[in-house]
Amino acid sequence: MAVGDRVSEVVAEETRGVAPGEVPGRLCVAAVRLLPVAGAGVALYGAGVPLPLGASGVRAAELMELEGTLGDGPCLEAARTGAAVFATDLSGARDTARWPLYAHQATAAGVGAVYALPLGDGTVCVGTLDLHRDTPGELAAGEVRTAWSVAGVMTAALVALPFGEEGGGPWSSPQAKNHDQIHQAVGMVMAQRGVGPETALDLLRGHAFARGRTVPAVARELLARRLRLDPD
Repeated sequence: MAVGDRVSEVVAEETRGVAPGEVPGRLCVAAVRLLPVAGAGVALYGAGVPLPLGASGVRAAELMELEGTLGDGPCLEAARTGAAVFATDLSGARDTARWPLYAHQATAAGVGAVYALPLGDGTVCVGTLDLHRDTPGELAAGEVRTAWSVAGVMTAALVALPFGEEGGGPWSSPQAKNHDQIHQAVGMVMAQRGVGPETALDLLRGHAFARGRTVPAVARELLARRLRLDPD
């Protein structure tokens, strides 16, 4: 069976009859069925912050959240550059030099390799398909073709699915609420500290990382007036 036909068959099986909000997650499950990977996630990107839309499991979701907290990693690099980024050995010198904090935390979570493919039309990158597996190693040529085919289906789905319901975020996903809260918190930090948006986001990330928390959790604390990021 041709690669495209196999991808279409598995995607159809996983998404048949599901609600729009469940489609991104089901596409991630399809990616795991089609490729020798342990997990998959899909995220949109805006203003330097990933908006996770779906994941095949808990660890895939946590990896996307980790990059959002650190502001660095192979998937964020793929989003920034619009090119595929394959971190084939997160415990090796090459990948740890590129993303030291991310590589350390990802390997501690049992991740050996990450493969990030941009989603878009070749000129605009709207997000990434994030694949990971437990052991280091490269994808074979045929597996890379399959991954790109899945990424193409992901892009088409993101364009075709309705945006929110009754004013909600993308397909009314709870992650969209997190994204909105982060932007509101960035505005608060800008006002509190008199800094620009990039610096404010860096301060949010630094506070979250130093305390072992996520950026959305810190944003909620700020919005609830239980936290201020005052100068030390």
